[in-house]
Amino acid sequence: MSTTREQPLDARERLDLCDLLDDLGPDAPTLCEGWTTLDLAAHLVLREHFSKWTEPKMTAEKAKGLPALTARLRAGAPLIPWRIPGVRNLLNGTEYLIHHEDIRRANGLAPRTDRPDLDKTAWAAARLAARGAARRIRPHGLELRTPAGETRHYGPAGGAVLTGAPVELLLYLSGRREAARTDLTGDPEAVAALEN
Repeated sequence: MSTTREQPLDARERLDLCDLLDDLGPDAPTLCEGWTTLDLAAHLVLREHFSKWTEPKMTAEKAKGLPALTARLRAGAPLIPWRIPGVRNLLNGTEYLIHHEDIRRANGLAPRTDRPDLDKTAWAAARLAARGAARRIRPHGLELRTPAGETRHYGPAGGAVLTGAPVELLLYLSGRREAARTDLTGDPEAVAALEN
């Protein structure tokens, strides 16, 4: 891997993701339905450079090839807003963390247990995502629990309880339920509402 611990999380995730893209090539699967690694790299380039996502723009980016796209990603994000201290990890760090896992999990790679720095960003992002999920399952509540004993409750008590490591919770709440290593328990109606 080409990263160091002194770099901000978003920069480390970016470079590690680029290494993985280089290793797997343009045609490897991802958890993003219908997308290969080439599609995902094009999406990341367009997203960071404020290009409205359209099919012609995606096609044009993909035509440049994976090496050109990873080179552009390795060059770093534009300063505004992606590198503003205090928001860079929540905005870009979360995006790269999720998409890194999209590629890893779709290619049979296990969760990373050697990166506690991921948990801090994932926990913050999961708590934000849980607010939206709790609104969708009203009148039921939602509780997040980590193996370390951290909990957050949204809405009425007695609802659904989603348990897992912060990265796993984030994956579940961002629509990667099949790949997330979580346990969902609680009121059957609340559980059913969250699963829909």
